[in-house]
Amino acid sequence: MSKLCHILVLTLAVAAGVREAAAQQRPTRFWNLTKNTISQFYLAPAGTSDWGPNQCQNDKDGRVDFDERLAIRDVPAGVYDAKFTDTTGRSCYVQNIKIEPGAIFSIREKDLTSCENR
Repeated sequence: MSKLCHILVLTLAVAAGVREAAAQQRPTRFWNLTKNTISQFYLAPAGTSDWGPNQCQNDKDGRVDFDERLAIRDVPAGVYDAKFTDTTGRSCYVQNIKIEPGAIFSIREKDLTSCENR
């Protein structure tokens, strides 16, 4: 392999490492693509009922409007179930959401298969 090829491979490896480090420094975020504002949002490791804190408390107004992103705190990478309540009183569960550090995950209206109205 030529010296130029070695330099190119090294440059690409460094760039990939920098991107990975930058992604881990950004907060993980939830993107609300449901039709309503969410007032409570909880995550639990998939298949458990070990619900963490209400993540809506991370937002300045305590809720997540449609098309708004919410910083998710103290949730390591993994697969999670979510439960939330929106401002209409509807409660929903969504299973098997993959969460990665620094990434954005979304829940869309069409993802909602388990909802109840109060």
